[in-house]
Amino acid sequence: MGRIQVTDDQRLTTVGLLFESAAGLRRLFEQRMEAEGSISPQSFDVLIRLSRTEGHQLRMSELAAQTALTPSGLTRSVDRLQYQGLVARQVCPEDRRGAFAVLTPSGEELMARAIPDHVAHVNEVLNELFDSEEEKALDSLLRKLRDHLFATNQDWELTEQDADFCPGAE
Repeated sequence: MGRIQVTDDQRLTTVGLLFESAAGLRRLFEQRMEAEGSISPQSFDVLIRLSRTEGHQLRMSELAAQTALTPSGLTRSVDRLQYQGLVARQVCPEDRRGAFAVLTPSGEELMARAIPDHVAHVNEVLNELFDSEEEKALDSLLRKLRDHLFATNQDWELTEQDADFCPGAE
């Protein structure tokens, strides 16, 4: 049986720290949302992306790529949000296989209340850690990483059914 060679590769540490930090932030924010009882973390994850997107709508495939949900998990989450009247599905007129998740007026009202609370919590966490220059640098580096990952991993393990392309939306 071969021995695993332990290396002192700083990049392993860097990526590990990124994963640990993301998981810690997610736990911290989820605990606050659950304590407030206003919205489930999974619902917030979907709704915040729709709230912050032009036109308050995203193709289901884009929404799946932006959340921590699998395509089937996203479908179930959007089903629940649709049942609650917070999201609607809209079919692409040019290609009926394509679908969009669209924030409803009720969803917009909910997020108008939820986002300021979330921003306050983010401020509590980040203000005690970073000065404005550090925060800008972190933002820039995370955008660069995210954009690279999206550019090189375009299918995000989505099936043809999940890839909701609407020719008129480009």
